[in-house]
Amino acid sequence: MPKAHPSSFGYRVIAGIVRPLMSSITRRDWQGGENMPSDSGFIVASNHMTNFDPLTLAHYVYDNGHEPRILAKSSLWKVFGLRQVLDATRMIPVARGSVDAGESLRVATRELHEGACIAIFPEGTLTRDPDLWPMAGKTGMARLALTSRVPVVPVAQWGAQDVLGRYSKVFKPFPRKLVHVHAGTPVDLSDLYDRPLDTVTLREATDRVLDAITALLAEIRGEQPPAERFDMRRKPAAGGGDAVPRDEA
Repeated sequence: MPKAHPSSFGYRVIAGIVRPLMSSITRRDWQGGENMPSDSGFIVASNHMTNFDPLTLAHYVYDNGHEPRILAKSSLWKVFGLRQVLDATRMIPVARGSVDAGESLRVATRELHEGACIAIFPEGTLTRDPDLWPMAGKTGMARLALTSRVPVVPVAQWGAQDVLGRYSKVFKPFPRKLVHVHAGTPVDLSDLYDRPLDTVTLREATDRVLDAITALLAEIRGEQPPAERFDMRRKPAAGGGDAVPRDEA
């Protein structure tokens, strides 16, 4: 059964502190919560624009009756105080580029089979798209989805970047900002389940989820997304030098 309005005492304590603070600095347009399953574990996959949007995503998922476990970079566990919060809410560290990188997916798979909600940002880091559209993703989310075979719910966020800009250290809590978080229907990946987990399959699954997230974000923004998704693996359209390489974890 899903872990809704959570069984964890630590999560209840943290949520009891954080939710009133979030409500004091944001106005919320929450939509699509009915698309999150109530009878199984599932993955929530969201766009990523700012270091503030993990909080708005967690707030949204919690308000819709689920206890999200967010896959987050392991370096956050080195911050005293934050580590205790992450452990209390059972977030899952991701050791990027190390021999332990796969452990996060094993932990997440086990949690999914126990009925948990796993929240993940398929882009793997803050989007580099100049207009904050979702960029090409990494394949860790796809690997998790195809091995666990649980529903993948696409989620689009907009407005969190007004509280804390991308790469900014200037926090702007007031006046309260309107934050949109909309969930869509689960992305159908069932035709990929029995295919080899090779690059082609993983890329196809990743692109389907990101397409769904982008379509939701386009509705929120009332704008058309770029015809081609920004990809850090390619050379930039203008200027010299190769784009920053990325892994596929």
